[in-house]
Amino acid sequence: MLDRNVTIHRAPASGAIEIAGLGFVADASGALFLESDRLLIVADLHFEKGSAFAERRVFLPPYDTAATLARIARLALRYSPRAIVALGDSFHDTRAGQRIHEGDVSSIEALQRGREWIWVAGNHDPELPAQVGGERRDIYQHGPLTFRHEPLAGEALGEIAGHLHPAARIRSQSGSTRRRCFVTDGSRCVMPAFGAFTGGLNFRDEAFGKLFGEREIVVHALGRDRVYAVSAASCLAD
Repeated sequence: MLDRNVTIHRAPASGAIEIAGLGFVADASGALFLESDRLLIVADLHFEKGSAFAERRVFLPPYDTAATLARIARLALRYSPRAIVALGDSFHDTRAGQRIHEGDVSSIEALQRGREWIWVAGNHDPELPAQVGGERRDIYQHGPLTFRHEPLAGEALGEIAGHLHPAARIRSQSGSTRRRCFVTDGSRCVMPAFGAFTGGLNFRDEAFGKLFGEREIVVHALGRDRVYAVSAASCLAD
């Protein structure tokens, strides 16, 4: 439970975020939806992270790719997007295509059917697996928006990026609670990681300071079924 002194307001079941003058739906799953253009955006899927760890004899449940795809499928049913943009590090490494299950490839094909799918290149996946459809871009421009994997230092109007896996530690009555989050100043947004086995970096880290400087930011923390807009002043360092 959050502290009563925390500056917070409860967003609708799917919260609202404005970026560069455009209104987005922030889904509690960690996705963004631009309703005006029916554009669904996800970041840092890290397909086949479990199998990559297994190669190093660190055994995690081998279902992360399937679980992440199932979550995207639920979003596709909810929002009926005409296009899906994946903001890089969609595959955990360059050998993911050798390990991915045929059933998961079929699930990707089903999600791509009848809609545009843009894979933005990330540092983990500079190339796509050969058996995966969709269009690869280094950067994707859409009107006033720039979609890229790694955000640029300094101001960047209309930039939507991933890479940093933002999380917030929010004061609560029992101490604090840590949540994945969107971080935005209204000009740009850094999205939370969507993948099943992805961690989070506290937005108080200096990596975010290089992006937002002294500008006022709001974190949109992911709850179980809601998104909560929280003032940065209500959040703690790790």
